Amino acid sequence: MTAKLLFIGTFLLLFAAIHYLSYTRVAARMQISSPAKRSLKIFLALNFLANGSYIAARYVTDMPKPLYALLSVSIGVSFILLLALVFYEALHLLQHKIPLKDGRRRFFKRVSDTAFLTAGAAMVGESLYKGGKLPVVKKIKVKQNRFGGGSYRVVQISDMHIGGLIDREFVKTAVELINGLDADIVAITGDLTDLPIARIKDAVGELAALKSRLGIFYVPGNHEYFHGVKETMDFVESLGITVLRNEAKRVEDLWIAGVYDLFGFRYGEFLPDINVAVSEIPGEAPTLLLAHQPRFVRHLHGFRPSLMLSGHTHGGQIWPFGYLVRLQQPYLKGLYPLGEGSHIYVNSGIGFWGPPMRLGTCAEITLIEWS
Repeated sequence: MTAKLLFIGTFLLLFAAIHYLSYTRVAARMQISSPAKRSLKIFLALNFLANGSYIAARYVTDMPKPLYALLSVSIGVSFILLLALVFYEALHLLQHKIPLKDGRRRFFKRVSDTAFLTAGAAMVGESLYKGGKLPVVKKIKVKQNRFGGGSYRVVQISDMHIGGLIDREFVKTAVELINGLDADIVAITGDLTDLPIARIKDAVGELAALKSRLGIFYVPGNHEYFHGVKETMDFVESLGITVLRNEAKRVEDLWIAGVYDLFGFRYGEFLPDINVAVSEIPGEAPTLLLAHQPRFVRHLHGFRPSLMLSGHTHGGQIWPFGYLVRLQQPYLKGLYPLGEGSHIYVNSGIGFWGPPMRLGTCAEITLIEWS
């Protein structure tokens, strides 16, 4: 409870600062009409109020979905306000550095301020449009010559974040899309849920309809630890999905291994252990490793998987915050080599966290042709 209150307090303090500075450092300095400034002030106050209401909404079970969606959008708007602060300070500096006469300087500032507001509104609109689209199927080829000329069709999803706006209908639609891909293996790489499993059993239960030739495999992400990781894993397992708890399963010509998430080190239970997970795998056997966070590559302790699948980053979700993600994670999205005959693929997520907004990335289902 103390940790939760600390998170809420930090969250509100951060967003209070963003909104205060957005008015004092941006809106108040703009050369726009007084009514326009008052409108911006009211908008900022309402958006901050929506930020606080969103936190409360996370713990309300009967809030209408349209209202919850509106509140969640305020979080995305706040991220864009933070970006706007940085850009406007740079713009303000530029406006004063360019050698212009006073009249032309005022004209330049009016034009640039109007363009700035237009660009911000367009960014919010485009983010909402991209966030509302169905996930795309990204087709990737990983050629390692491991299966005697044959190949496996691996479908990966990650970061569905079931709960709130990701509801039963979304999951049902996702299952239909996945089942149409004729997968040999389906891999779910964490952050499947974003609420206690007791509140979202009906939605998660739709995953029981997933189909693949060789099985469905799942590892938890950090968000499962926030809402009861053991209960979530047990329920997912009851659906006929294989939960990889620091272990590996042999499937035809390959091994599929999975580890708990790195958040386990902070949680104090369900700690990831690659040595235990791969202890039964022969040295040169083709291995598919599921690990929620890409930075798990730093915890492989000499083990080199043939193909590692991760998620967690959401591809940055809203540009340019992917650059901040790269400060913690070595890979953001897509396919990367890990060495000779070894790769990692980082999925951008089939769902979203917080606001239903994306910019510079898209929700995805990955179809990997692994040969």
